[in-house]
Amino acid sequence: MEQIIVPNVVLNSGHKIPNIGYGTGTVPLPPYEELFSAFTEAIQVGYRHFDTAAYYGSEEALGHAIAHALEQGVIKSRSEIFVTTKLWCTDANPGLVIPALKKSLETLGLDYVDLYLIHFPVRLRQGIKGIQYHKGDILPFDMKGTWEDMEQCSELGLTKSIGVSNFGVRKLSELLQDATITPAVNQVELNASWQQGDLRKFCKEKGIHVCAWSPLGANGAVWGSRAVIDNPILKDIAISTGKSVAKVALRWIIQQGVTPIVKSFNKERMKENLQIFDFELSEDDVEKTKQIPQHRAFRGERFITDHGPFKTMEDLWD
Repeated sequence: MEQIIVPNVVLNSGHKIPNIGYGTGTVPLPPYEELFSAFTEAIQVGYRHFDTAAYYGSEEALGHAIAHALEQGVIKSRSEIFVTTKLWCTDANPGLVIPALKKSLETLGLDYVDLYLIHFPVRLRQGIKGIQYHKGDILPFDMKGTWEDMEQCSELGLTKSIGVSNFGVRKLSELLQDATITPAVNQVELNASWQQGDLRKFCKEKGIHVCAWSPLGANGAVWGSRAVIDNPILKDIAISTGKSVAKVALRWIIQQGVTPIVKSFNKERMKENLQIFDFELSEDDVEKTKQIPQHRAFRGERFITDHGPFKTMEDLWD
């Protein structure tokens, strides 16, 4: 099977991250066999950057797929695969971070991950399951203490780089006031229909690399939309470049200096999503994308409540 070679980006930690990632979180989660098969296929076609999380339930299948790829000689060493996992909100508190990462490593069957992220700037009461939260479930988030534990994860060699996910400018600024290690990555919802210009600018100034989840609008997800895939401006660019709308949308992200995290269990689409490094959008095409109406698809209503720290959307997202 022909493999596509993906270029790397150097993070502020000095480590390299492949410039497209394969997302492993989906609702509802498919059976283990389906996950293992998809991840194995993704490695075979050329994905070298995999994005998982304790919350997703996909760590075990991903770990087994990496072990299988090693056994089969598809990859020669563990170092060829870049693995991101994330700290879930129930463990986002000093004293819980290191045990949570050790548990993820055990599930993955790995000695280290390449990138460990705080999943949300949110703390939930331990033991909470699902997405229906009640009074006392959403707790104040100790950002300083939690980040100190993240830094310790790095110092212990449990992860090569550390970062955050779903942090806006205000929360990043707060974190940076006390941080000894600057986050290597901020992974956020970002696509042509939610361009995050101010946040990208801020991260660039601070040397924080941005990764984009939902790069195609998460069509099919419970909260997603077809705002990217059905956008008339992107459709016009697709016609003029002879590329699919998905390729145009992903290429736009690459040209913003951002790494997209794509998600597809369809073999052909997996390959197609990798084919974005052999063409460029013109300046005119990039300029046209500025006219696309902007809309955040994942609003995070589950975290917004009168009896928690986030009483409005602005509290959560800045």
